[in-house]
Amino acid sequence: MTIIAPSILSADFAKLGEETRAMAATGADWIHLDVMDGHFVPNITFGPGIVAALRPHTGLPLDVHLMISPIDPYIGAFADAGADIITVHAEGGPHLHRSLQAIRARGKKAGVSLNPATHESCLQYVLDEVDLILVMSVNPGFGGQSFITSQLDKIRAIREMIGRRPIHLEVDGGVTPETATAIVEAGADALVAGSAAFRGGPSQYAANVAALRAAATQAGSLSV
Repeated sequence: MTIIAPSILSADFAKLGEETRAMAATGADWIHLDVMDGHFVPNITFGPGIVAALRPHTGLPLDVHLMISPIDPYIGAFADAGADIITVHAEGGPHLHRSLQAIRARGKKAGVSLNPATHESCLQYVLDEVDLILVMSVNPGFGGQSFITSQLDKIRAIREMIGRRPIHLEVDGGVTPETATAIVEAGADALVAGSAAFRGGPSQYAANVAALRAAATQAGSLSV
């Protein structure tokens, strides 16, 4: 089954606890938290304090995506805050292998994220150190962008690289019921959705998540 991970980047920041509980109640699988520093990406969101504040509001895995640089000085803080998965960008620090080791040493799942122009070859020598690969299908920094279709080829290539390894292949950016089918057909098994998950307010959240899951399921049926 495809994992649905709503991104609180699109939530009402004045009600993050309430929004997180409401989204968890939809049957979503993970809660995705986009951490931006205004340096590595052109936006600022939040830090480990918000992760810690949201931890008591849900038992779902907290999927923390660090769009920051440097990375290493903050891994401990996000691990202590309650992150279950910590994903770093391939370009976010000078020693990717060391960063992944540091995440795993804290007992967390380790992920690598690739920007749209980042080639999948950067994964070649760290595949056995990762639990998740996140393909950015928009340029990171802002929600509500359109899916970059060239990333479908990258998703296919990474799926082939993963082979039988127990690694999740996640996609973030422009994920909607209209794009989800092609994304899953290409090989993704986890979808991050911001605008598509939170549009319409709390009364629509369950329907939004159901629509994403239905599109992902359709991809599975088409591949049979």
